[in-house]
Parts: sequence; structure tokens; C-alpha cells
Amino acid sequence: MQRMIISAALAAVLVPLAAASAVPAPTAAQAYVDKRVRDCAGKASGCRPGAVAHYWYKRGSSARGVGWVYASREGARTGTARWLFKKPGDTWKTGGAWKRAGRVGGTFAETSWGRDGHTGPVYPRGTRICVQFRGLPTKACVSLK
Repeated sequence: MQRMIISAALAAVLVPLAAASAVPAPTAAQAYVDKRVRDCAGKASGCRPGAVAHYWYKRGSSARGVGWVYASREGARTGTARWLFKKPGDTWKTGGAWKRAGRVGGTFAETSWGRDGHTGPVYPRGTRICVQFRGLPTKACVSLK
């Protein structure tokens, strides 16, 4: 009789635990979607300049967090770059100050702002991000989708 009570009590505890573990709960990392967007500008060969942005968002949300922005330029050993953003229906604003781009190899210069992870400023979907090199008339732009 006592064994039967212990078995029933054990079953009452283990069955809900087994059922709960059958459907894993989403982790914090699964709740976010991470994306990268890139673009090259200029009519000459190569990216003059080029832009890459890493952004993240929660599923179903219209807010987009920007982790980092990367600017590159071919055909130059050095340069100074900045990034700009424009929210839908707003004007252009500076996202990052002018920053020196260093030579990577040959005639290629690059720089970046921000860091990996779900950090950084948050903008609405449809925001445009551009990188601009001082003295270069063209900008490379990407959109946060």
C-alpha cells in the first residue's frame, strides 16, 4: 500500500515535468531576428563607397536596433567617413562622427562604429542608413526592413 502511494506521488510530479519539457520555451536569442544589409555605390568598379549594417529586431516588432555600421572604400589608402540615418518622414541626421578609415590592404580603406550584440540605437522599420566619405560625392545607403 505504501509503495502504491509513493509511486502515485512520484508519477504526479514527473508527468507534468515531462509534459513541460516536451515543448521548449524560446530563449532570448531565439526571440530576436538578426540581419545584415549591404550596398555598394559609385559607377566605377568596386565599392566606392560600400556600406554594411547589422540590425536586429523582435518578431512582430517594427523597431529595429542597429548593432554596428561598417564603411569601406576601394581606390583609396585612407579617408574619413561618417554614417547618417533618416527615419521615414524625417530629415537626415548624423549617426556617427567623422572617423578615420585605415588601410586594410592595397588600395582599400575601412572603418566601423558600434559592436556586436543587441546593443545600439533603435529606429523604426524603413529607416535609411548611409555611409559617406569626405570628398566623395556618392553615398552608399541601406534600408532597415
